[in-house]
Amino acid sequence: MLDLLIKGGMVLDGAANPGIHAAVGVEGDTVSIHRGDVSGLKARRVLDATGRVVCPGFIDVHAHSALMILADPLHYAKVHQGVTTELYGIDGNSYAPFRKQQDLDWFIQMNSGLEGWPDIEASWSTVAEYMDTYDRKIAVNMAYIVGNSPIRINAMGWDNRKPTRKQMDTQKALLREAMEEGAVGMSTGLDYPPGAYADTAELVELSKELTKLGGFYHTHVRYLLGDQHLDPFREAIDIGKRSGSPIHITHLLGNWKLKSSQAHLDLVESSRDEGMDVTFDCFPYQYGATRLIVFLPHWAQEGGPKKLIERLTSPETRKRINNEIDNRFEWDRLWLMYFKRAKNKKYEGRSVADIAEMRKQSIADTICDLLVEEDLRISWTVDNLDPESLPDFVVHPLQMVGSDALLLGDFPNPMMYGTFPIILARHVRRERKMSLPEAIRKMTSYPAQRLGIPDRGLLKDGMKADIVVFDVEHIEAHSTRYKPHQPSTGIDYVIVNGKVVVDHGKHTGVLAGRALRRGKTV
Repeated sequence: MLDLLIKGGMVLDGAANPGIHAAVGVEGDTVSIHRGDVSGLKARRVLDATGRVVCPGFIDVHAHSALMILADPLHYAKVHQGVTTELYGIDGNSYAPFRKQQDLDWFIQMNSGLEGWPDIEASWSTVAEYMDTYDRKIAVNMAYIVGNSPIRINAMGWDNRKPTRKQMDTQKALLREAMEEGAVGMSTGLDYPPGAYADTAELVELSKELTKLGGFYHTHVRYLLGDQHLDPFREAIDIGKRSGSPIHITHLLGNWKLKSSQAHLDLVESSRDEGMDVTFDCFPYQYGATRLIVFLPHWAQEGGPKKLIERLTSPETRKRINNEIDNRFEWDRLWLMYFKRAKNKKYEGRSVADIAEMRKQSIADTICDLLVEEDLRISWTVDNLDPESLPDFVVHPLQMVGSDALLLGDFPNPMMYGTFPIILARHVRRERKMSLPEAIRKMTSYPAQRLGIPDRGLLKDGMKADIVVFDVEHIEAHSTRYKPHQPSTGIDYVIVNGKVVVDHGKHTGVLAGRALRRGKTV
């Protein structure tokens, strides 16, 4: 007796093969594929997928949900896109391991403008304990990649300096331990201190450990390096060459000022031609978003959040910070969100330029004062990426999908609700820039392969039952800049580990997500 039988649909297996007419059975958390007459099959529930596509659940390889999902485990925005697995710990900003509770608390504050500061109990220490916090307690599966920031903090604190030999050995030991406890690799966010304090040689040495353990290097590159164009990506490639580690460049997009998409893609392609294992992800929107403290100089962030706030309130260091904030940025196109203090809620969704005018302050003073008032937790989104070059990245065969969505504030970027559906609606159905089987591959088996998740990403006998059923003719993303909290439509069912989490387009409240550990089946 099957628990579920999905029949009548077109099955896309996730490997970019053409669809087949078949039924998908689910027994427990395991898939079986049935061709031909299935009238004799018995199932506790039958789902009619006539006129629909049945495919593996979607995998988001750049998710900022790690803390907010613990406060809101239903994860409505992502589940209604068909997401069944997310990768947490990206941009070097992960929440384990932390030997000292104070360091974990400080790190949550430091990264709050990117991943939030919800009212949750964060009391774990090791990677194993951290991953257990999610297991069977959230709506989707989580995979974990350890950031170099916590590794560095544990080994040598929050300061900008080179590690001693002992400190380097400690970092490598912590990385090995994280991998042994289930992390799939190591991430860096080289615009985010303290991980950004690591130079190329330090990252090469850590990446050599990844090579030994079968992990990979997932990087938000050092965007201000060298020519601030190709040099940041050349550093990532160099780390792969010198360490032997597979390289994954996250949110790879063209330079919105130079509109030079092909140069970036040529760099990735030439590295592959030389025998390197290089992949990338990107999102299908012209928005970028992160924490507001990214505009502050790295020296101001040394020592952690307490020291940073002290510098922001010191007249001497404040003057120096003001002089170093880039006033040439398009501040009228960058809006702020995630305000907690009642007096500042009026700024939610407004541009930095507008807020500065409202406060009768300079751009720099506005940024600094708001960060102090809000304990650093402010987020921003900017509309300045080149929309013309986006399709070149989205449809590229080496691309997989990473939403980079911030689940914060009243005006988050549209990626929060629409990343996966807009690719299927715009790039596949309307513009026909890639085939449906290829789009599904980029969302399923391809990221599963990169993450080392052996039992997901494909619909075939014996695989885990993470499944999406959707209407390819009507799937749509509705989220916009001014009306972001608009869920996508066209997805009928989402099944996670054999449990129906979305039923006829409605969330069931089931929390079936598992913590997926590297190389292990669960």
